[in-house]
Amino acid sequence: MNEIKYAGFWIRFIASLLDFLLLALPVGILIYFLSDGNWFDFAQYKQNFTMAMNANPHATDVQPKTSAEWELLFQISVLAITLIFWKKWSGATPGKRMLNIKIVDALTFQDISNKQAIIRSFGYILSTLPLLFGFLMAVLRSDKRTLHDLVAGTVVIYNKE
Repeated sequence: MNEIKYAGFWIRFIASLLDFLLLALPVGILIYFLSDGNWFDFAQYKQNFTMAMNANPHATDVQPKTSAEWELLFQISVLAITLIFWKKWSGATPGKRMLNIKIVDALTFQDISNKQAIIRSFGYILSTLPLLFGFLMAVLRSDKRTLHDLVAGTVVIYNKE
């Protein structure tokens, strides 16, 4: 059997950044315009940012209003698009594919199942708590698995193809 090479924290971070730019950002822009600007109060974000840049201690006193319906549509859309890419490209999103890494089953190193994909997606929530520790686990483990990998029974490896 060929040796498996696990994808570490930084390559996965770069893949996630690429996915944000190529998937989440365009979907977010589309949904913002579909909501006619009602998804979130962009003007309040801008005001808070300006206040924070000027070291104003009241920069976060007023939080922007957000529409839960549009936020849910955004989250579901990004999840659906991610699942489609995982299915189409055998466990890779555009960012992972560009960097030649993919998600596989941790035991068989075969394509992940739909169940694993969904569990892994929801596992991202766990990985963010507390202080992104679930993501940082990849630095500490020899198999570079994160909390969401452990929960879903997946691992990210370099693609041999």
